[in-house]
Amino acid sequence: MGLSKHNHNHSFKFLNPREREGLVFSNRRNFIKAGLAGLGGLTLPGLLRQRAVAANAGKSLTGNKSVILLWMAGGPSQIDTWDPKPDRPLQNRGPFATIPTAIPGVRFCEHIPKQAAMMDKLTIIRSVDANGSNHEPNVVFQTGNREAEPRTNNQAKYYPAIGSIVAKHHGANHAAMPPYVTFSKGRSHIAYAGYLGKQYDPFPGDKASKLPIYDLVGVDSGQMSEGDLFKLPREVDLSRIGDRTSLLKKFDALRKEMDNSGNFDAMDRFGRQAMEIVSGAKAREAFDLTREPESMREKYGRHLWCQQALLARRLVEAGVSFVTLDLSYHTASGTWDTHGDNIPPYGGISKGLKPLLPLFDHLFTTLVQDLGNRGLLDDVLVIAMGEFGRTPQMGTQGSTDGRNHWPKIMSMALAGGGLRHGRVIGSSEADGGTIKERPVLPGDIAATIYQHMQVPLDAVYHDPSGRPRFILDHGQPIQELF
Repeated sequence: MGLSKHNHNHSFKFLNPREREGLVFSNRRNFIKAGLAGLGGLTLPGLLRQRAVAANAGKSLTGNKSVILLWMAGGPSQIDTWDPKPDRPLQNRGPFATIPTAIPGVRFCEHIPKQAAMMDKLTIIRSVDANGSNHEPNVVFQTGNREAEPRTNNQAKYYPAIGSIVAKHHGANHAAMPPYVTFSKGRSHIAYAGYLGKQYDPFPGDKASKLPIYDLVGVDSGQMSEGDLFKLPREVDLSRIGDRTSLLKKFDALRKEMDNSGNFDAMDRFGRQAMEIVSGAKAREAFDLTREPESMREKYGRHLWCQQALLARRLVEAGVSFVTLDLSYHTASGTWDTHGDNIPPYGGISKGLKPLLPLFDHLFTTLVQDLGNRGLLDDVLVIAMGEFGRTPQMGTQGSTDGRNHWPKIMSMALAGGGLRHGRVIGSSEADGGTIKERPVLPGDIAATIYQHMQVPLDAVYHDPSGRPRFILDHGQPIQELF
């Protein structure tokens, strides 16, 4: 599929590209309106209050459970990664050889040897049912809901991201950190809060971190991003934020005598916590890679994706609950959209996918190993997946070795989270094109995450009409993992 076919304007109307959203300081009034409402999606006083209410009701939200989602935007080929078919004809099996893993009888593509050696710490699911999933936007698997597909449902944009559900029901593991952080190459690659409200939208990690800048085809420009999200505008200093806090206290004092529940005292406390996120050091330090030893930065590697993986570890260690890394150079359908070598910039299996695999292999295994060395792996669930698989036959769309979109089946990998690993769940038919046994649905993946994050599986949210909606769409936790 060429670039022209990825210009799906009808899918982006809801993004309101001309509207100024988020924290805008064009004048003093806008600054006051923003107040302590957060900084680009940071934890809000309301979220802090909600966590306290839940704790008072006996719902424990303690602990350091978290999730790192390695999002392979574009849809990686199942056959050329975790579910190879070495005995099939070339047009089916692809150009890569296979290698054994640490689990007897399980083989991987030759270009992910570090994962093969770590297979006893991984779970590979070879039977994920991606029917109904698409990209631009890539939201079905990031919401766990098949209805969240904008090309077939004009209400899809309102289904909340799994990360947003976690932000609402679990919150951050530390009050000075945002609960849900994303590093995204394209806005259509990430799911948002929808019906939950913008206060549960992801915090834009790219804007808070100094990171290498790569072009759309993965060439390092040699430049670094500004990473200046924590910098206040010149006309605003911390004393003015303090003045804003004092003003709020005065208003609250006028109303306190009408409230006997203590909510206003709590509001002061939560407001102070929110101010700590905006003006305090903890979040800024977590996003600052210069605080990481050079040896560790070199261990991960200087590539953009590797540095983001290191940031993800720093963030969950500091108290973020859900981090999504958009592993893509391209802002449209994504770098893993390997249609063919004659369809730039996507490439086929040999020219498009092959360069990605050693890089991904290194960052994934380095992250898992680092989490383990720091005693974090039982708390942090690492998930690697895209939005669908690829066709079992190569040469689609007139390419030499490209594979087209294939939602009938995909593979994914998991590690950590204190779950049972060293196994393959499900299987595909002989050509890798359909599920043979043990289908796993988007809702099953969401349910597994919610169970890990102590989010009640029967939780609901309400749409603007007041109608309750369950957070799960026909999903159950993947029992083999528990």
